[in-house]
Amino acid sequence: MRNGVLVFLLLAMFAVILAACGGSESEDTAAAKPAAAKPAAEKPAAASLTLEEAAAQRAGGPGSFYIGDLSQLVGPAPAPTLGDEDDMVNLAGLERERYLFDSPYYAALVKKANFTNPTELVYDGDPIEIQFTCINRTVAPCKLVDAVITENIKERTQGKLTLEITSFPELGLAGPDTLALVRDGTIAFTEITSGYVAGDLPQLEITFLYGLFPDHEVEFKVNAAVQGDLDKLIQDDTNGGQVISRMWISGGDNFFFCRDKIETAADFKGKKVRSHGAALSDWIEAFGANAQFVAFAEVYTALERGILDCGVTVAFAAHGQRWYEVTDYMVGPLSSQLINTMVINAKVLADLPEDIRQILVEEGARHELEAMRVTPAWNEVWTQRNIDAGLEYIEFTPEMKEIQANKAVPIHVLPNWIKRVGGPDTDIVRLFNEKIAPIVGLKINDDGTTTPVPITK
Repeated sequence: MRNGVLVFLLLAMFAVILAACGGSESEDTAAAKPAAAKPAAEKPAAASLTLEEAAAQRAGGPGSFYIGDLSQLVGPAPAPTLGDEDDMVNLAGLERERYLFDSPYYAALVKKANFTNPTELVYDGDPIEIQFTCINRTVAPCKLVDAVITENIKERTQGKLTLEITSFPELGLAGPDTLALVRDGTIAFTEITSGYVAGDLPQLEITFLYGLFPDHEVEFKVNAAVQGDLDKLIQDDTNGGQVISRMWISGGDNFFFCRDKIETAADFKGKKVRSHGAALSDWIEAFGANAQFVAFAEVYTALERGILDCGVTVAFAAHGQRWYEVTDYMVGPLSSQLINTMVINAKVLADLPEDIRQILVEEGARHELEAMRVTPAWNEVWTQRNIDAGLEYIEFTPEMKEIQANKAVPIHVLPNWIKRVGGPDTDIVRLFNEKIAPIVGLKINDDGTTTPVPITK
């Protein structure tokens, strides 16, 4: 009995001590104490997610990706004006460009994006800011970068890494100098358009040989087949610069925005047409027009003053620059799977903490996936927006298409490119014959001429 009483007294004393300790804690402190970890337990850790679970969580809006159901990609665009007329990503555009999503390239990109086991933030040092230089702030690719990759990086790194958006016009820079500026560190991080840098690295034009690719699917197959080779060219030319992402624009056909009506091939003759690449200039001159190199930001004024008769670019870029105010006609399309490559300076990337660097790589892949999601309807959407702004749309005639196939490509575009890269006995021409010829059905001979070959890819 005495033992039972003793146990009872000890327990009572222990309870009093606990109460006293608890009573010493202020109400504010008690309120600030974290709750039990029940909420975290309710949500599966990122590392435990399957790819199907990750896709289901992201379905229907920005950041969604494809693993077998295109309807998962349908939903709001990441920012206003980047989707269709309702600012949505629609199923019709996705189905039209389905080859994107069923490709091995897309599957590899999903893996690189690392949705099932995303890199965790470890770095706890001072915030890091990197300047990203767009070609032009007014056009959709820059808006997509700002809406997707900059926001996601800021969120995932808790503000430890931020991208400051600027542009070539704001810095007084020219597109043709892009590779050199990344090489010497003047530009930390930027987007590169192959046509702009053709004078510096004409090998990159291998996927911008206008008129050679009959449709978007063929051009995509070509791009996917040689992207690794082109990334290596960029890396070597920029002393180790790294490709972080690509802006795939399946709805990125080129159109001619002209002051005068262009109804026949003869109407092009003598016209002064702004070009944005050597291969495009060759195409223009095959039609008897005069190709002019004018900085993108200066084209509006040149058209307004009659210095140019036509400008050529993608529909969304022309609309963003309000070319509809200084032209009356929109002519085309010249089929193009536009790709802008995002490249970061080697030292800038190397100086980043390892976890920050890996998060940047993952978000680059996710940005590339988002670009594929939102762009398939851009041709139709921005063509209509230009029409609504007052332009008359004129489609290429069969005559123009015949001149493209039988004159522009075999006599101008392809032979001139072969000359720019150093002739048929070069690595890039051998790459063309190895990886592109089986897709387009055209082989480059030892003397620079071409021969039709069976399409096998």
